[in-house]
Amino acid sequence: MTLAAADAVTGNARTLTFALFAGLVCVTLGITVWARMHTHGATDFYAGGRAFSGRQNGLALAGDYMSAASFLGISGIIALSGYDGFLYSIGSLVAWVPVLLLAGLMRNVGRFTLADVPAYRARRQAPVRVAGAVSTVTVSVVYLVAQMVGAGALVSLLLGIRPGTTFLGLSAGTAEILTIVTVGALMILYVAFGGMKGTTWVQIVKTVLLMTAGVVMTGLVLARFGFDVSDLLGSAARESGRGDSFLEPGLRFGRDVAGRPAETLTGKLDFVSLALALALGTTALPHVVSRIFTVPDARTARTSVNWAIGLIGGFFLMTLALGFGAAALVGRSEIVAQDPSGNAAVPQLARELGAHVAGRVGGDVLLALVAAVAGATILAVVAGLMMAACTSLAHDLFGHVLMLGRPRERQEIAVARVAAVLIGAAAIVLAAFAKNINVAFLVGLAFAMAASANLPAIVLSLFWRRFNGAGAVAGIYGGLAVAVTLVLFSPVMSGKVDPITGQSLSLLPAGVDFAWFPLENPALVSIPAGFLCAVAGTLLSRDKADPLRFAEISARAVTGVGAHQ
Repeated sequence: MTLAAADAVTGNARTLTFALFAGLVCVTLGITVWARMHTHGATDFYAGGRAFSGRQNGLALAGDYMSAASFLGISGIIALSGYDGFLYSIGSLVAWVPVLLLAGLMRNVGRFTLADVPAYRARRQAPVRVAGAVSTVTVSVVYLVAQMVGAGALVSLLLGIRPGTTFLGLSAGTAEILTIVTVGALMILYVAFGGMKGTTWVQIVKTVLLMTAGVVMTGLVLARFGFDVSDLLGSAARESGRGDSFLEPGLRFGRDVAGRPAETLTGKLDFVSLALALALGTTALPHVVSRIFTVPDARTARTSVNWAIGLIGGFFLMTLALGFGAAALVGRSEIVAQDPSGNAAVPQLARELGAHVAGRVGGDVLLALVAAVAGATILAVVAGLMMAACTSLAHDLFGHVLMLGRPRERQEIAVARVAAVLIGAAAIVLAAFAKNINVAFLVGLAFAMAASANLPAIVLSLFWRRFNGAGAVAGIYGGLAVAVTLVLFSPVMSGKVDPITGQSLSLLPAGVDFAWFPLENPALVSIPAGFLCAVAGTLLSRDKADPLRFAEISARAVTGVGAHQ
């Protein structure tokens, strides 16, 4: 293919991608307008009227979790690291087992937000509500900034915008910032006008599109190898440049460093820490907890989680086929040349598969479809995160602290909409300034903070008779503070240098080194610290637990009698 022909193909793919993405945006905005017309109160705005079925909410739950980072990032890890990427997929699926165990209980005890659960055990709810709002907004904004930074880089990547090139007259840096602003503006519109109804239906549409794209591409990959998985894996190993080690552990996580036992141990502990954050953090993510309240009863909540597990399990199985397929059909050298992190592996695979079926036009069409679906995925995920943050500010902070638990519904909804604008604007600014930050670090930190701060308060509220409000506050603030502090003094911030090039692999430049905590993910230490703070706060507090409240919460969690009052 000549250079001119390659440029023409790229131009066609760009134009088609842009048109499809614009069409999807119009569809989602139409859903938002419809949802605004059918939202009439706090329950509608915060919980979609609790009218979603298990299947509908399961699709939305899966949509909250299956981000563009999962679709492109995990597939790229598999394409470059083989077996270790497979572990990443399985670990993400295992994270839903705790959600299944706690979903029905949380649905019966809470009303709209994560803070509803521990606040029920407290004699004085205000401190617990404030702590819950602080944790919810912090975790949501960190996760939100990660998604928006990823959106800027991803859209530039999928549209083929590189340093020195332009698209519609925009340079690569300008296109990234414009993408962040556009995603943020759309996110504000979805939440402020559509509420939970609009956000949920946007998630459902996104999940259907994402699963459809995954099924089509997986089918095409398997068909190339006669549906022989062994042939696919063998070809991937040969083209990976790693041989049989591509199908064995150790290329990415927990590598053995010859002659450096301390470094080897640190690497293995870091992998355990990341796995712990992913496995336990999902249960305590604010936007996941909020979605549990959108169904009519606990049984439907468990049904929705079962649907989510099935969809997410199928999705991550497909990422295996896509990752190994990219390694086999595109090749490691081409994947790394396009993007060293592997995020371009799936788009490259889409073009290869489409071209095999229908020539250049087929390659452009399939590439454009994948790019448009990835863009829709970003919009849906950031809307869910924003919904959780503004709901907590309006319901917990305004409704229960400032208005003493007696707000007017119109006031609370108005505050939620204003909060959506303010948080959205802050997220846009933060993402624009942090557009060069490591996205994987931000996502891992969000999971670690959620597991460290929120999980102790949820679990102990449900199962420990002596637990009280002081313990909840101590657990939330303690876990959050430990997680953030350890990251600040970890190799993520300073001290990590490439041994060959001497370039800094940390956020701060080479030569700056104040790291004393060896792990890059703090979960291995911060999660136990969160539980210890919660237990210590309970035992050292003069505030005595109310045994009647524990009996009531136990009965309500199991039976649902009195739920949402």
